[in-house]
Amino acid sequence: MHIDKAKKRIAKQVKKGFKGYPQITLEYFGANPDCATEVAIRFTLEEGAEVQEERFASKSDVREDEVIQSALVKIIDRADASSVMEIEGVSAL
Repeated sequence: MHIDKAKKRIAKQVKKGFKGYPQITLEYFGANPDCATEVAIRFTLEEGAEVQEERFASKSDVREDEVIQSALVKIIDRADASSVMEIEGVSAL
């Protein structure tokens, strides 16, 4: 999947806001706010359930990595997530 298409699909899901569970939360991490070298994708099946987390890392910005962004889209689709949330900005590592 092309990087722009993957980013648009994720953004569209995020824009919908909270619609219930299952929920996916994306959080980007990096040494500085301009470059996110890691992304955490968290899956919550229902309220109060244990959160499952998977992380992807790259030497460059993961937000511009076609393979990682495509993987995020596939995880969101396969989880049949009702809500996709994204933590704003880049959190410090």
